[in-house]
Amino acid sequence: MKDVKVLGPGCKRCQTTEDMVRAEAERLGVPVRIDKITDYAAIAGYGVLSTPGVVVDGKLVHAGGLPKVEDIARWLTA
Repeated sequence: MKDVKVLGPGCKRCQTTEDMVRAEAERLGVPVRIDKITDYAAIAGYGVLSTPGVVVDGKLVHAGGLPKVEDIARWLTA
């Protein structure tokens, strides 16, 4: 199971990012646990200055703007 954290204050882009990760995981058949991190101190702790951020299995893989679907697929299958 992949552990995914979506970092952001809960804005539309953050929700869209979560939806994209969820949809791609379902399409690939990869089980995921998605946590939303909205606390600014926790977000900054990952070194993210621009949201949304995505952390997969403890590693920051994306920050700022919507991720590309092909990147999400790569993160989930790594």
